[in-house]
Amino acid sequence: MLWATAGVATLGFLVALECAARHYGLPGPITHQAREVIFTPASGPLLYGGLALTMVVLTWRQRLLAFSVAVAVDVVFALVRWTAGADMEFGNGALWVILGVAVVAVTRRTGPERLLLLKGVGLGLLLVAGHKTGDTWLLITSKTRPTVLDQYVATADHALGNPSWLVGRIVEAGQPFSGHALHLVYGQLPLAAALVGLHQLRHVAAERRFPRHHLVRTFLVIGLLGPAVYMVFPVVGPVFAFGPEGGSWAAADLWPGTLPPVTAPHAFPFDAVTPRNCMPSLHTAWATTLFIHSRRGSRALRWAGTFWLVATLTATLGFGYHYGADLVAGVVFALTVEAAMRSLARGWDRPATLLVTHGTSVFVLLLVSYRFLPVEMAARPWLFGPLLLLAMASVIHGYVRTTRLWDPKAAPVPAPVAHPAEARPELV
Repeated sequence: MLWATAGVATLGFLVALECAARHYGLPGPITHQAREVIFTPASGPLLYGGLALTMVVLTWRQRLLAFSVAVAVDVVFALVRWTAGADMEFGNGALWVILGVAVVAVTRRTGPERLLLLKGVGLGLLLVAGHKTGDTWLLITSKTRPTVLDQYVATADHALGNPSWLVGRIVEAGQPFSGHALHLVYGQLPLAAALVGLHQLRHVAAERRFPRHHLVRTFLVIGLLGPAVYMVFPVVGPVFAFGPEGGSWAAADLWPGTLPPVTAPHAFPFDAVTPRNCMPSLHTAWATTLFIHSRRGSRALRWAGTFWLVATLTATLGFGYHYGADLVAGVVFALTVEAAMRSLARGWDRPATLLVTHGTSVFVLLLVSYRFLPVEMAARPWLFGPLLLLAMASVIHGYVRTTRLWDPKAAPVPAPVAHPAEARPELV
């Protein structure tokens, strides 16, 4: 019943978003997803990541068969596209196999086996649909928010030392290698999440059930809630508002060479194309949750999670996509959502309620400060800079302390007690 309710709610949300996109003359997430059954996919690695999540419910023999069919279908599509001179991309085969598993579940399976297969299909499709939903949200923000608040965030960012300008110069000095490497990390974050999710779900086929909590759940909820904040606090980022990518709409051409002046900020109009997707930084939020969930893996997975977090933070700042204030808000947002999702899985208690309430309060306080105190923050960086970091650190500390209480403690092994008759006599 719970899975059915979640499925109906998700479908209803996708339909509503599709209608909203159609209102602005744009295709929605359902249309984009349906097109990729035949037409060129937008992201082949993402589709194969969805297939990999679906295959966690299959046996090894079934996984080999499913992957082989997906590759064979993609080879056929590649030959047709090559003959027609179309763009070469892969991923259709992965989507075909995911849909095929759904058909098998409905027509050839019953009871718990059918439910398990449908859960795997839903998980794979949700990963892809979440990405499509995010793209649609971004288009809607650009159409419905004609003005942006970048001057407020840029002014408040003086309290943190304008990290986007600093990292932007470093990345620019390391071109072209730094740009190519960071773009690869930045663009394939959903695939990295799928890999960590696969590690957490590796025992599903043997145990015939999903764990109560895993990375993909938090990943999807962050993508669902984050764009709602974009509608409240529309920001395009320094490379657009203060850099060359903004064109004639930019307030000035300052990024990354010249720091923005500290003046009374105001909202200013921007084009109807650029997404208002900066506050909070969802790439930072996703990379933070990926880092958290990688802590329970092998040493290689922990190193990979750390690398992806550091590289994502560097890319978001170095490409001018975000301000430092966005990253602080993104970390707080991620930890709050992760705490809420873990609490839903294990049951709410007083520490969970306090943690989620504290994280939500800090997040709202950050947004209010960026909007109404940016000049004061820029004028007193020695005060507000440490306060911003301290607020973020308080949520991090609260999360670590609370989740340690939730983790099961290993019972101590009692020391063996020798029987009096077996005791060795002392030497005199």
